[in-house]
Amino acid sequence: RDGNDEPLNNKQKGEGMKKNLYTLNIGSNYAPEITTLTYPLLKYWASKLGATFIEINERKFPSFPERYEKFQIYELAKEYPADWHIYIDCDALVNPDMIDPTGYLNKDTVAHNGKDVASNRWKLDKYFMRDGRHISSCNWLMIASDWCLDVWQPLSDMTLEDAVKNIFPVTSERNGGTQPVMLIDDYVMSRNIARYGLKFTTVTEICQQRCGYQGNFMMFHMYNCPSMEKIALMKNTLKQWNLA
Repeated sequence: RDGNDEPLNNKQKGEGMKKNLYTLNIGSNYAPEITTLTYPLLKYWASKLGATFIEINERKFPSFPERYEKFQIYELAKEYPADWHIYIDCDALVNPDMIDPTGYLNKDTVAHNGKDVASNRWKLDKYFMRDGRHISSCNWLMIASDWCLDVWQPLSDMTLEDAVKNIFPVTSERNGGTQPVMLIDDYVMSRNIARYGLKFTTVTEICQQRCGYQGNFMMFHMYNCPSMEKIALMKNTLKQWNLA
């Protein structure tokens, strides 16, 4: 209890909670020139969080794009129980000074780094319409507790082909070569948030409202661009962070 003799809430009881930090790297051979930059920082962040680092490197959904394999977390979370499950793409940079977002979250709330608008990327079904928040996932980063594993539930009520018919990349994505099937993970996670009415926030909002930052400048992730361009931007970011 605190000084006001009020019961401690989930955020105040965060110390000592078990955490897992997952990344996806099928075959453990994704772009070594990128993972050489990201893995030391991801593992450092895991250590700082007190989290177990888990690499998803085997296929369980061979008929889906590789990016869909992150939905293995729905079962892995049962195999490796923890209070918090954090997923981050293996091509994301994390500043060593990055906060622990779980310290600002209740267990009933999930978080991405940011969000897009569902109604300009997806064909809305009854779950999106009922939910009404029109949240579109930017799921290169997802944080969820053991209360909210539904966010990683694989598709159970439609085929991949039917799901792809509901996906409409925005103009910048199409210009960069993104095909609808390449957004299957964003679509399924967006739909799960709506379907299960999961409480939602973003790490960017936490950084602004709770830490006084101008957004989340402690993480860097680029998609929809050629690898060489991505590597150049990543190296420039590391220089800005005084890490190169």
